[in-house]
Amino acid sequence: MSNDWRPVAVAAAVGVQVGLALVATRYVVGESGPATLAMFRYAIGALCLLPVLYIQNIPLRFARGDVFPIAALGIVQFGILIALLNYGLAYITAARVALLFASFPLMTMLIAATLGREKLTLLKTVGVLLTMLGVALALGEKLFDAGSADHFIGEAIVLLAAFCGALCSVLYRPYLQRYPTLSIGAFAMLASVGFLAILATWEGVWTQWAGYSATGWAAVLFIGVSSGIGYFGWLWALRHASPTRVTVFLGLSPVTAALLGAWLLAEPLTIPLLLGLAVLLTGLWLAHRPDAASP
Repeated sequence: MSNDWRPVAVAAAVGVQVGLALVATRYVVGESGPATLAMFRYAIGALCLLPVLYIQNIPLRFARGDVFPIAALGIVQFGILIALLNYGLAYITAARVALLFASFPLMTMLIAATLGREKLTLLKTVGVLLTMLGVALALGEKLFDAGSADHFIGEAIVLLAAFCGALCSVLYRPYLQRYPTLSIGAFAMLASVGFLAILATWEGVWTQWAGYSATGWAAVLFIGVSSGIGYFGWLWALRHASPTRVTVFLGLSPVTAALLGAWLLAEPLTIPLLLGLAVLLTGLWLAHRPDAASP
């Protein structure tokens, strides 16, 4: 096992970035449809990566047989996954969505083990389960609000979204070994923008949308730029560490959102939230113990 701490640090930073983007998304999503916001988000993210490709003279070229798989991974991760999450929110509360989506690392670990990409170990399994428990504790009483009477439909949809993300995290690895991380990141994002443009058209982005407010555009710009940087970091971490070791840090996202809410919105900093953070950090530590590592 490599003792390089950099993939771990980058994965942790991405987990926090996702939480920050969630807060900004909640702020601005009411000013347009979710697909429209996602389209702008990843268009801005891709535009952040393309100049770096040009400056560093990194080609945006792939073998013919790899073009469609890389594009499909981008569409699934950024288009279909986001659409499923937004659809799930119509049935269940955001807290339940966050908890169910926290199964992402567990699914990643099981898929990677099934495909022979990782070794399933006791410490890693316990660590991943503890991160899920930490998220549940941090969300506390919000989890008891089921949402609509058809909440089981929303729960199934969010679990499917988590599965899509986990599958992509495992399947990216071979392409990340063959091509520059920036090339894959930019191309996958551009492919997702094309898909999201279709959904945004259905929302009436070109005919009915009146535009964001000034603060709305600031939020969109922050979400887009941070997503471009965060996605590059995510792929870089996946290239240098196992999928489970990277995705387990997504547990930081809902906790970051909760802590930010306590800081910016004067929401109460509860004992369950602090306890959940402690359990989450314990889970991350166990998942990255030397005995939990896999080739």
